[in-house]
Amino acid sequence: MVAEPDRSEDRKPPSDEAHSAFTPPLGVEQPPVPEDDHPTSEFALPDGTTTEPPAEPEGSAFNLPGGTRPQPGTAPGAGAGAGLSGSTAFTPAHGVPMLALSREAPWQDRMRTLLRMPVGDRPVPETVQRHDDQGPAVPRVLDLTLRIGELLLAGGEGAEDVEAAMFAVSRAYGLDRCEPTVTFTLLSISHQPSLVEDPVTASRTVRRRGTDYTRLSAVYTLIDDITTEDTDTTLEESYRRLAEIRRNRHPYPGWALTVASGLLAGAASVLVGGSVLVFVVAALGAMLGDRLAWLCAGRGLPEFYQFVVAAMPPAAMGVALTLLGPHVPWEGRPSAVITGGLFALLPGRALVAGVQDGLTGYYITAAARLLEVMYFFIAIVIGVLLVLYLGVQLHAELNPEAALHADVRPVTQTLAAVTLSFAFAILLQQERSTVLMVSLNGGVAWVVYGAMHDIGRISPVAATAVAAGVVGLFGQLFSRYQFASALPYVTAAIGPLLPGSATYFGLLGFAQNELDRGLASLSKAVALALAIAVGVNLGGEISRLFLKVPGSGRASSRRAAKRTRGF
Repeated sequence: MVAEPDRSEDRKPPSDEAHSAFTPPLGVEQPPVPEDDHPTSEFALPDGTTTEPPAEPEGSAFNLPGGTRPQPGTAPGAGAGAGLSGSTAFTPAHGVPMLALSREAPWQDRMRTLLRMPVGDRPVPETVQRHDDQGPAVPRVLDLTLRIGELLLAGGEGAEDVEAAMFAVSRAYGLDRCEPTVTFTLLSISHQPSLVEDPVTASRTVRRRGTDYTRLSAVYTLIDDITTEDTDTTLEESYRRLAEIRRNRHPYPGWALTVASGLLAGAASVLVGGSVLVFVVAALGAMLGDRLAWLCAGRGLPEFYQFVVAAMPPAAMGVALTLLGPHVPWEGRPSAVITGGLFALLPGRALVAGVQDGLTGYYITAAARLLEVMYFFIAIVIGVLLVLYLGVQLHAELNPEAALHADVRPVTQTLAAVTLSFAFAILLQQERSTVLMVSLNGGVAWVVYGAMHDIGRISPVAATAVAAGVVGLFGQLFSRYQFASALPYVTAAIGPLLPGSATYFGLLGFAQNELDRGLASLSKAVALALAIAVGVNLGGEISRLFLKVPGSGRASSRRAAKRTRGF
C-alpha cells in the first residue's frame, strides 16, 4: 500500500507574512506610506526650505584671527590685536558692530568705551610704558592706580571719570583684565593675571576730602603723560610726581579765600536786585561766616555744624538792616543780603557730581553724594531759620513779596555774574590760567538765562536747564582741548544759576508759619538744582557726540549703557 502524502501543512492558518487581499501584486507601484506611520512636529521645516547657518561663536580678545596660527616662540595672544585701531584684531559678539576708537581721542573717551564693554570683548592692551622684559610689578601698579583714583575722588571727580583714570593707568603699564570699582568712600581694583590664576585685589579708603582744582589738574596731567607713548614715565617717576602733587600748597592763601567768599556773596546780592550798600553788607556777612566756619573747623567740628555757623551771619545782617530800616536811610532789600550769603554756601559742586553719577549708572555713589547735599542743605536751613525766627519775634518786616519786584539790569547783572564766577573759581583753588575762561563761561550762562526768562518769559526751570547745558557744553569743549578735567570749567560757571533766592524765600515761609508758600518755594529750589545738574551733564554728553576731537576727523564715540526696561 502506498502511503498518502501528509497535507497537514496545507491546512495550517496563514502566517503574518501572508499577503492580504489589499496588497498590490508584484510589479505594481507601491502606494505612499501613510503619514500616521511617520508623525511630524509643528516645528518641522516645510519641504524646500533650509535652516539658517549657525551663528559665529563669540570671539575673545585672546583669540587669534581666523586662518592664522601662532608663530613658534611667541607668547599666546601676542599678535592678537592692535588695541584701539578697530581692525580685525578681536571678534565681537554676533550681530554687534566692531568697536572703532581713534588714537587721537582723549584717553577719557577711550577708557569709558572700554569700561562699558564685557571683559572678554575688550582688545588686548598695548603696553605704553615698557621698561623691562619681565613686565611691571603688579602690586606697585595697583597701588599707584589706587592713589591716583583717591586724589581724583577726594577732589570731587565723578565716579565714571575716576574709574576711567584708574583703568587708563593700569592698561598703560600692561595690566590686562583689570576691573576698578569706585564708591563714595572706597576704591578697589582687581587684576587677574590669566584665566587659570587667582586674581589680585587691592583697595583704598578715601577718608578726607578737599576742594583743590589745581591739584586735580596736576593729576590729569600725570595721567595724560602715563597714557602717552611719547612720554617715558616709569613707576618711580609717577610716584615722585604724585608725592609732589600731594605736597603742593594751595595756590591762594586763606585771606584770599575769605575775600573771595565776600565777593561772591556781594555779586550774588546784585544779581537779585541789590544796591551798592547791599553788596557791601552781604560781603561782610559772608566773610564773617567764612571766618567762623574756619574757627569751627580748627576745633574739629564736623562740616554740618560749620555750615550752620556760616549761614547765620548773612541772615543776621539782613535782619539787622530790616530792623534799622526806619532809622537808617538806605535803598535795598534785606532779602538780597541773605540770598547773597546763601549763594556762597549752596553745595552746587556736590549736587552736580551726584546727579552725574546717577545718570551714568553709579547709583550707590550718587545716593551717597545726594545724601551729603541733603545734610549740607539741612544745615543751611537750620542756621538761617534760627536767625529768621529771631527776626520775626523782633517784628522785623521781612517781606516775601520782594522777590516779585526784582529789576532787570542786563549789563549790571552780567558783570555781577562774571564776578561771581571769578570769586567761585578762587574758592575752588583753580589754576590762574583757567579763572578768566570760567568767569566768561558764567557770564554767558547768565546772558542765556536772562534772555530766556526775562525777555522770552520762559519758565525759570527750563531757562536754567538750557543755561546749564551751555555751561556743560563749553566746559567740556575747554577740557577736551586742554586734555584736562571738565570740573574746573563747569563748577564755578554754574554759580550764577544756583537757587539762592528760592531757597531763602522758602525758609522765610517756614519762619512766618506759611508752610504752603514755603514748600512751594523750596520745591522750586529743588527743581532748579536738578535742572542745573541735568543740564550740565547733558551739555557734556552732547559735546562728546558732536564735537570733533582735536587732531581727528570725527567726533569720538563711546558705547552707552543698555536700557534695562525695569528688570
